[in-house]
This record gives sequence, structure tokens and C-alpha cells, in this order.
Amino acid sequence: MEKTNLKTMNKDKLKNLTVRTLSGAVLAAVLFGATLLSAWGYIALLAVVTVVGVWEFYRLCHNCGYTPQRVMGVALAVMLFGFGVALFVAKAISRALPLEEIILVALLYMLVAVPSVFVCELFRKQEHPIANVATTLAGVIYVAFPAALMLAVPLMLSQGGVWNPWYAICYILIIWANDVFAYLTGISIGKHRMCERISPKKSWEGFVGGVVAAVGFAVLFGHLLGGNLAVWAGLGGVIAITGVAGDFVESLFKRSADVKDSGAIMPGHGGMLDRFDALFISAPYVVMYLILVS
Repeated sequence: MEKTNLKTMNKDKLKNLTVRTLSGAVLAAVLFGATLLSAWGYIALLAVVTVVGVWEFYRLCHNCGYTPQRVMGVALAVMLFGFGVALFVAKAISRALPLEEIILVALLYMLVAVPSVFVCELFRKQEHPIANVATTLAGVIYVAFPAALMLAVPLMLSQGGVWNPWYAICYILIIWANDVFAYLTGISIGKHRMCERISPKKSWEGFVGGVVAAVGFAVLFGHLLGGNLAVWAGLGGVIAITGVAGDFVESLFKRSADVKDSGAIMPGHGGMLDRFDALFISAPYVVMYLILVS
């Protein structure tokens, strides 16, 4: 009986690994293919990540007993991402953006978005109105804001602000290298847990392995693309450290909502938040870092 159960478990694990591998291969093909195709392909991918990611976040909030304004939140997320696209196009055309224009766009968005959520809550007749307003705005900040910033990263890394798809791909690959090597190091030699309350399987050994891999891959990409190796090494460190924070943040949300995955859009991987959680937290820090070293 025990042997039969063991065989069944091994078959299930093999099946899950196969599904996860195939799903990951399809995701990578779509992501890299669209990015290499054109800048608009990269924009379209991030737009999908934004809409689906915000919707998944609101579903987590609903599981916690809150009722965020889903339609309004998605609309505001699309609006914010649209502003990011406009700035992306302007930067790609003119190679420079006055700080005053960026601040003006941000203020206009705040003047429209925040009051709209408060006013809409007046007509909903839902419990926990404060939490509903807060979670609606949180979804936009957590997903749409960093997604818009991801548009800026390739232009900031390239020479003269010219679009080059390989900068976007390298950014994503550094994130994935951190995830993969942190996992492999953790299951091999991981003993000291980082935060068992949130993510019991993550270890300090895995964290160090991920950081080393991210920095190594970043230096390699910097060499291949003719960049400043010190800047790229620092970029790898920033991505790795803040990416781990992104993993913990999403794990905290899922534990609060009592779910294993944020969604099921990608078989074997879960939802959009599960796959891009590291990017959501790392993007603001990456942009800040690139501004400081530019």
C-alpha cells in the first residue's frame, strides 16, 4: 500500500514538473518573442501583466473579506500605465524628458484617481469602506506603478535612451537567475531560514546563492552589451535583494488570503502575481538606482 502511494506521489510530482516546464517554456517564448518583435510587443505584455495582476490582487483582497472597486481599480491601473507608455514614447523620440513634465503628469493622475475612488465608494453600500478604498488604491500602486516603471528600465540602461530589446530581456533574465539559483542553492545547502512566518522554505543560503548568480549574470550581460560592469554588478545586487522582498510581499498577501497561488492563468506557475512578484517590488528600486548612477 505504501509503495503504491509512493509511486502515485512520484507520478504526480513528475506530471507537475512536466506541466511547469512546458508552461515556463511557453511563457518565455511569448515574453522574449514579443519583446524582440518590437517595443510595442513589450508594452503589450506589460499591459496584460498590469490588468491581470491588478485583478488577481483584488481577488486576494476579496478572500480577506474586503470588496475593492475592481472595475475602477483596473481602469485607474490602465490609465497609469497609459501615462507610462506616453512618457516611454516621448523619451524614445526626444531622448530627454523635463522633470517638470513628469511631475505634472503625476499630479494630474493623483488629482483624478484618488478622489474618484473615494467618491465611488459613497454609492457602493459595502462594509469596510476605508479598507475598500485602501485596497483599491493599493492594487494600482502595487502592480500598475512598477509595471509603468518597467517601461523605463530598458531606455535607462541603453546608450542614449534608444530602445534595445536586449536590455529588457536581460533585466528579466537577471530576475529569473536570482529565483532559480536561490531555489537550487536553498534545496541543496539551505539550513538557516529567513522568515518562516511568511515563507518557510526560503533560506539565507539560498538568498546568497541568488544574489551571487544575479550579480554574475548582470556582469556578463553588461560585458556583452558594452556597459559599465560596475554599474551592472550593482544593478544585479539591487534586483536580487529587492526581488526577494517582492517574493516575501506576495507570500504575505497569499497567506493572508489563505490561498496557494494568486491565480491559475499559467499552469504549474499559478497567477500573474506569482510569476512577476519580484519585478513589482524591484522596479522602483532599479529605476532609483539607475537615476543615482547616471
